[in-house]
Amino acid sequence: VGLGCGAAMTGFSAAVPWIGMAAAVLTTICWLPQAVRLIRHKDTRAISLWTNLTFIAGLICWLTYGIALADWPLIGANAVSIVFTSIIIAMKLRYG
Repeated sequence: VGLGCGAAMTGFSAAVPWIGMAAAVLTTICWLPQAVRLIRHKDTRAISLWTNLTFIAGLICWLTYGIALADWPLIGANAVSIVFTSIIIAMKLRYG
């Protein structure tokens, strides 16, 4: 640590869990307006099924990773995102 930034890194290290939780919350709730809009309007023409299927596969991988690490912010964020994305996929399959 010969750069003289030990105290700064300690402060940053303390903030890392909060940064992770903020990222988890923001990237999870971003799907809520889309899911609500699809439920209300039932218009899915602009939604890509393949994009959402690929995305949910990635979410399942992240959830599995989070479970393996027992990382609750990672588990929670991805579990909720899976629910929202599942709604989007279900609406796309139902309404085209």
